[in-house]
Amino acid sequence: MAHRSSLTFVLGGARSGKSSHAERLIMEQPAPWRYIATAQAYDEEMHARIAAHAARRPAGWNTREAPLDVAGALAATPEGMPVLVDCLTLWLTNVMLSPDGPDVETASQRLAEALGRPRGPWVVVSNEVGLGIVPDNALARRFRDAAGRLNQMVATRADRVVFMVAGLAMQVK
Repeated sequence: MAHRSSLTFVLGGARSGKSSHAERLIMEQPAPWRYIATAQAYDEEMHARIAAHAARRPAGWNTREAPLDVAGALAATPEGMPVLVDCLTLWLTNVMLSPDGPDVETASQRLAEALGRPRGPWVVVSNEVGLGIVPDNALARRFRDAAGRLNQMVATRADRVVFMVAGLAMQVK
């Protein structure tokens, strides 16, 4: 069965319903579905969050962990397979904090370009972190700015952009 190639970008704040909404969008497509996970479990809280995400997904999901190389994981995905990338801000954190990681701007551009060439129905989740107060430290301000630039790069390439507020999806593009 042929799948229409498209990119849907789902943004929102913490606990806004981004991931659940993105999962529903992907599950509208025939299985199997690929879940590209960017989270790394450095503590018990993150282990629990990852486990909760995995537990709510039914059979049919094929998970690939890609904390640093989402573009490579996308390239390795079969043509036409529905893909969910969750989430870009965790990926960005991994890149920024990796001592041997790539340059943030170069890596962001590479990822945005890869996302701009979907080979199936792709849904990407990211946090909108620029709606709050100005962070009080340089690293947090660099993160906020890099996330804003990355979100803009992806949004311009997306066929559809959805903003989540209190579990409600608002189509922006």
